[in-house]
Amino acid sequence: MARWTALRDGAVLLDGFHALKHALRFDAHVATALTSDLQAVRALADELAPDVADAVAEAATEVPAAVLRELLPRLHPTGIAALAARPARADNLAALTRTPRTAPVVVLDNPRNLGNAGAVIRLAAGFGATGVVTTGTLDPWHPNVVRGAAGLHYATAVEHLPVDALPAGPLYALDPEGEDIRTLELPDDALLAFGSERSGITDELRARADALVSLPMRPQVSSYNLATSVGMALFHWSAAGWSAAGGR
Repeated sequence: MARWTALRDGAVLLDGFHALKHALRFDAHVATALTSDLQAVRALADELAPDVADAVAEAATEVPAAVLRELLPRLHPTGIAALAARPARADNLAALTRTPRTAPVVVLDNPRNLGNAGAVIRLAAGFGATGVVTTGTLDPWHPNVVRGAAGLHYATAVEHLPVDALPAGPLYALDPEGEDIRTLELPDDALLAFGSERSGITDELRARADALVSLPMRPQVSSYNLATSVGMALFHWSAAGWSAAGGR
């Protein structure tokens, strides 16, 4: 408990087994993990993630359930939580700005919903996107975003930047007035920008955009969920070069 308290300020909270599993798979430095049932966590790791089962067991410490509840009132149903170091900002920025890129950068322009931002990061990691950048006030490393992403922040570069500091590359902004995405081939070095569901892209980002792009949508349907929109755009990008071997 004392180690957890000493480390938690500035550390990334990995809330639940799946967040810990993904973080370990993508080389996160996990400082400590706590559970009230180490045997159950080991069984879960053996069943769902044998590749990191030893690492989970090595990181985890069993504590009384009351202690765990005191530290984590909203404990994940899998009964484990961990603290990990956040990747160096310089490393993430280097990954985002390195050229040529082999996969797009997803830009969330002034997002509002923490869970949606996490779902987008999870999608971006699954598609092998170079990274996810947020503008505005939302912290993409907020614990609720990390929870929504199931720890997959460590599988891609996640940072917050102002619009005028976005990585170089052609910027395609999703907008209902844009050209139908089905008529376009999105380049690997694209920035794919998505506004909030309520207000869309900001004027600042619209001015920076090289093209406005729209998703197919039935008349009288007002919008898609943010993560759905990102998934559709990334699938369209990937379909041009996705291989049966599992990547581009």
